[in-house]
Amino acid sequence: MAPKSSSRKVKPSQSPRASVFKFLKNPKVAFAVALIFMDALLVALIIAYVPYTKIDWDAYMSQVTGFLEGERDYSNLKGDTGPLVYPAGFLYVYSAIQYVTGGDVYPAQILFGILYIINLSIILFIYVKTDELPWWALILLCLSKRVHSIFVLRLFNDCFAMTLLHAALALLLCQHWHLGLILFSGAVSIKMNVLLYAPSLFLLMLKAMDVTGVIVALSGAALVQILLGLPFLASYPIAYISRAFNLGRVFIHFWSVNFKFIPEPFFVSKQFAVSLLLAHLGLLAAFAHYRWCKHEGGLFKFLHSKVISIRRPSAITSSSGSSFKILKEEHIVTMMFSGNFIGIVCARSLHYQFYSWYFYSLPYLLWKTPFPTWLRLILFVGVEYCWNVYPSTKFSSALLLCLHLVILWALWSAPSQYPYKEDQLSAKEKHR
Repeated sequence: MAPKSSSRKVKPSQSPRASVFKFLKNPKVAFAVALIFMDALLVALIIAYVPYTKIDWDAYMSQVTGFLEGERDYSNLKGDTGPLVYPAGFLYVYSAIQYVTGGDVYPAQILFGILYIINLSIILFIYVKTDELPWWALILLCLSKRVHSIFVLRLFNDCFAMTLLHAALALLLCQHWHLGLILFSGAVSIKMNVLLYAPSLFLLMLKAMDVTGVIVALSGAALVQILLGLPFLASYPIAYISRAFNLGRVFIHFWSVNFKFIPEPFFVSKQFAVSLLLAHLGLLAAFAHYRWCKHEGGLFKFLHSKVISIRRPSAITSSSGSSFKILKEEHIVTMMFSGNFIGIVCARSLHYQFYSWYFYSLPYLLWKTPFPTWLRLILFVGVEYCWNVYPSTKFSSALLLCLHLVILWALWSAPSQYPYKEDQLSAKEKHR
């Protein structure tokens, strides 16, 4: 019986050529390619005819110039909008951009336009791979006025961070976990908001790999951070760590898109920050226990099984034939996007460029809810409306929070699907 079981487990993992052929046969691929070309034209028109908005570009170039001139003390790297608050990967990326563009805005816009199309292509690959949306709904990914602005009219570092994050997610869907973790760490080195995906990613790693594999993958991700930060860690480690990984920053109330209706004294208070942190942790724990690990018997039973696998690895491998389990693409994306969305809902402040943190997950999350299509579209338009009100108002921020909470409640209410590929055959056989 053992050889028979082992041969069946090979079925879900097709050869690369067969996987590519199956992907290309999906009729949504042609529509996705058409969207890419149409959006590329739109991006070109925006760059040509819509005036650039000066926000952080000069500050980025000032900080990069200080780095290139030999400054390694993070406390001395500053721009006209304040001190440098991003990890070292940001400096390397924008040093390369300065080298290519000479620090000029127009060629940088062209570069960011190309980045926008690359990011859109990766996102469309993820959506086609998971096959959760109807073909026509893919156009929603191209309809955000704010996101186009963030990429080609603002030139924010969020664009590079999210493109790397989406590339890492695409690698996870192809079961390249170690390489995906390296790209994930690279995204974190550009902007720390990517860490909102970390709880979901860690849980997925525990599901997909044995503990040794998880440790190796995490070590690779940590090594990326060490190597990128080495020039600063070797010179002024405290300044680098305290500024590049500052989790206690207080944002300006005026720029808040999600909590403008909160009085400013309470908005900047420690009590508000702690309350949101507790809500964030509580929601993550609830989703992990009752939603993401439902088919493993809950979070605690799942973690207990991983502890047992450390003490008695032979007991696990003998029953399954392998310590690795192949996760469904839908399960990976649902956990990653919903885990990040929980962080968005509980974020102390969302600035306009932060919309890029989760916009590309919105259509997917909306189609994971039990809502009818018309309500999904209303929620999508409502969120986009709130992000295009400038400056934000008490009404727009309160409305955005309400829309977020409605989506979050719907994700909680949605049915939980079986997460694994390789156990489906044996599960079906048990019911025969």
